[in-house]
Amino acid sequence: MLISHSRKFRPAAPLPKIKSLVGTVSEAQLREWVEHISQPRHYSAEAKQNRVTADWLVKVFESMGLDVTHQGKYSNIVATPKKSFTEAVLVGAHYDSVPMCPGADDNGSAVAAMLGCAAACSLWRPVLPLVFVAFNREEDGLLGSRDFVESFLPKAPFRIRCAHILEMVGYASSAPGSQRVPPGLPIKIRDIGDFLSLLANRGSGEAMDFVLRRAGTYVPDLPVMGLNVKLGLEKYFPVLSRSDHAPFWLQKIPALMWTDTSEFRNHNYHRHTDTPDTLDYRFLRHVTQLLTACVIQQAQDELEP
Repeated sequence: MLISHSRKFRPAAPLPKIKSLVGTVSEAQLREWVEHISQPRHYSAEAKQNRVTADWLVKVFESMGLDVTHQGKYSNIVATPKKSFTEAVLVGAHYDSVPMCPGADDNGSAVAAMLGCAAACSLWRPVLPLVFVAFNREEDGLLGSRDFVESFLPKAPFRIRCAHILEMVGYASSAPGSQRVPPGLPIKIRDIGDFLSLLANRGSGEAMDFVLRRAGTYVPDLPVMGLNVKLGLEKYFPVLSRSDHAPFWLQKIPALMWTDTSEFRNHNYHRHTDTPDTLDYRFLRHVTQLLTACVIQQAQDELEP
């Protein structure tokens, strides 16, 4: 396993058009989305609220000019441009929660980051080959993302070049001792939880380096740490496959997980205290800005011959 830090990469000059769109990401808007979604919304235990959340996501994506469909038996929400393409970059986040939990960080923060990215990218012209997916039933064994990867993608008219999967990206702390390492994971990191963590395997290490290089360029105040799991070692560490990136890995589709490290930083994980007031919206904005800069650059590259 190899740990990399964004500070090891020399910042480049930002592209003016991307910098301009990154600047449109609004902390207030991200907070509004988090506050809206933060209701217990488990697929079975709070089935009505789960459906209400799905319908709300459809409306938000449609307001950005995207085509939106309910996909599969678990109602994943898939938003695509009104234009055909053969390859695409995907941004995904699950929208369900565990029972009786508001799920502000898990996974309202990630949904807000995905929406913020989609809103900024919708302003780019020409239209970019980007796919946004809100997965359902992540909290029930990744059922939604598994169905998307196994049932939808093989028949889709496009191939996924890279998937960015967001899993809790709104909690940060500058306090010593606020960050822990997952038990059994043979790595050492500092104990201050103020950084974004990226997780890659051998098929997505290049994509991780792509993100790390751009962190200093577009969000120099955001520390980013990347863990690249080599040689297929992820199968020996189940903690590395707990989110919606895992089905993509199984199908050998390059995928990165973006996370604040979940319960290894956020003590509100899967509790009724996972509420909007506990999040750091400046941190969430920085994460969204970096995501936006990276996917615009990747998707723009797809447009070039």
